[in-house]
Amino acid sequence: MGQKLIQRLQQTKPLESPVDEALVSLMVASSWLSDRLERALQGLDVSMAQYNVLRILGGAQPNGHPRCEVARRMIDRAPDVTRLLDRLESRGLVARERDADDARRSRARITPAGLDVLHRATAALGAVDAEVAKRLTTPEQRELARLCEALFGPDVD
Repeated sequence: MGQKLIQRLQQTKPLESPVDEALVSLMVASSWLSDRLERALQGLDVSMAQYNVLRILGGAQPNGHPRCEVARRMIDRAPDVTRLLDRLESRGLVARERDADDARRSRARITPAGLDVLHRATAALGAVDAEVAKRLTTPEQRELARLCEALFGPDVD
């Protein structure tokens, strides 16, 4: 087991298997990254899930997306995208209107205020990118991406 993982967990005996060590290491790294990301966004009063919605809608300009499409594109599948959209709409960051193709559903679009928050949040998250770049070389970053894709692909839910 890696020394940093042993120190982090204050573990005295090794984990059961290499798969256990890999999964625990991945969970610890995920927790570390989530903490850094949330802290970077703290001053903007936006959560990672809300940033993710703004990022998706920012890329869908000017047409936006229906709620189901936003949900499908989320990095971390939020159980209630409607509530996320409601909060963003109440802050004036997202606008919703009936879909022209299907009046039963609405289409969400990012507003100019939402674009401003998206740009500021993206800049704030750049500090996390820089921190990761200091810890991992470019080849290591590519290898990490490849290994993560091996876990979640090709049968992405």
